[in-house]
Amino acid sequence: MPGVNQDQSDKDSEPFVEIDPTGRYGRYSELLGSGAVKKVYRAFDQEEGIEVAWNQVKLRNFSNDPSMIDRLYSEVRLLRSLTNKNIISLYNVWRDEEHNTLNFITEVCTSGNLREYRKKHRQVSIKALKKWSKQILKGLDYFHTHDPCIIHRDLNCSNVFVNGNTGQVKIGDLGMAAIVGKSHSAHSILGTPEFMAPELYEEHYTELIDIYSFGMCLLEMVTLEIPYSECENVAKIYKKVSSGVRPQAMSKVRDEDVKAFIERCLAQPRSRPSAAELLKDPFFYEVVDDDDDGDDENA
Repeated sequence: MPGVNQDQSDKDSEPFVEIDPTGRYGRYSELLGSGAVKKVYRAFDQEEGIEVAWNQVKLRNFSNDPSMIDRLYSEVRLLRSLTNKNIISLYNVWRDEEHNTLNFITEVCTSGNLREYRKKHRQVSIKALKKWSKQILKGLDYFHTHDPCIIHRDLNCSNVFVNGNTGQVKIGDLGMAAIVGKSHSAHSILGTPEFMAPELYEEHYTELIDIYSFGMCLLEMVTLEIPYSECENVAKIYKKVSSGVRPQAMSKVRDEDVKAFIERCLAQPRSRPSAAELLKDPFFYEVVDDDDDGDDENA
């Protein structure tokens, strides 16, 4: 088969800079994105012949807390068992002892994250924004009704990914997810300040913090502005969030139905609806469901 010829003189071939322990996945040098503790590289699945994402977490960031490393590893392993079309698939995970990294392979979306995609395509109908929103909520509903319950804890537009040729949207960057089981309660403070619910700062919260973050995502989708961008630092964001002051971007939302829907998501925890409840909201009545035959994706 000519396809398996690995002639090193072929100038068009791109060399791997790293290969996983199984020999299946090869990493390229091209960086797709990076965060505080993680870098994401373009990679290739030699068995399936598809491009994937190679996520690398430097464990030295958690060197003062070995239990955090174990927890991160066990949570990522659990996430590998999740199957939902609105959640980025996790294919493999392993720890590299020599380089002190945690590595995991995920699917890659053609059009990058929703923040970049929305900036690139500025003329988008409310109908399209609703389609994206509905898919994000379906992913959250899967997390929140899973046994054990999973809280994403860092939902924002840079953690939602898009296949631009189909309009499919998937939640990714699950490295901060908390598995909370029957208690539905978590305690550690982490996330992206602009998208963090007020109760998250109080270190006692449930999966409804993801609904708050979703509301902020929708606000960003509508206004093309990161919430609380008027604040100079995290302390000022915290002060506004904890005192219930909405971001200035809310004043830019002209559609009253959209504004009311966002407000539902940002409500106090006791009156904040679940993902399942929001999916039944009249806000989505005009959005054709895509569960069965993919009609929504081709609309």
